[in-house]
Amino acid sequence: MPTSRIASLRNAFLTGLLLVAPLVVTVWALRLIIGFVGGSITPLFAPYLPAALSQLPALVWDVLTTFIALCLVTLLGYLSRLFLGQFVGAMAERFIQTIPGIGGFYNSVKQFIETFGAKDRTQFSKVVLVQFPRPGAWTIGFVTNTGQGEPHAHLQAGHWAVFVPTCPSPVNGFFMYLPASEIVELEMSVGEGMKTVISCGAVLPAWSDPAAAKAALKSSGFRSS
Repeated sequence: MPTSRIASLRNAFLTGLLLVAPLVVTVWALRLIIGFVGGSITPLFAPYLPAALSQLPALVWDVLTTFIALCLVTLLGYLSRLFLGQFVGAMAERFIQTIPGIGGFYNSVKQFIETFGAKDRTQFSKVVLVQFPRPGAWTIGFVTNTGQGEPHAHLQAGHWAVFVPTCPSPVNGFFMYLPASEIVELEMSVGEGMKTVISCGAVLPAWSDPAAAKAALKSSGFRSS
């Protein structure tokens, strides 16, 4: 047989071996696991099986008991991780709350997140700047509603409902109806606005167009006294 033919057959054999080897190893590992787990568990309940079920091949029961055992082990691991994670989290939270200064700030942030977290964040439609508590003093607020209701019947048209949080405990704040012409809308997201309030302005979102701030103030038509 020519040398080229032998080399071709050898290469084909090696290619097939590379394709079959992972499958063979997988089958061997499965048989080993099933034989060890199922072979150890099946004899424990086999004598109690009805006559009709006891006629099934032993391999069927080995596979079934192995599957059940793996499910139970997975469930046990999930439950232990769940309760262990809660325990560790509770211990860490109690430790943080005992640190002077940091504990009070942590409680304020936690209360704020629980009150205005992801579930209730849709209550805030946008972040705005309003003049509070006096003209010329600007603070961040959150628009909660731009609709018109009974209170607007006693006000001039174009008033928005705005919540102005306090810091460093932003859970509390002030609710006001303000003329839309005196409100400056910001481009930052509600999450970024929350971070700014919680940090008392120390954390500011990245923004590359500071010239737009002056234009926004000018277009608002509001003049501070």
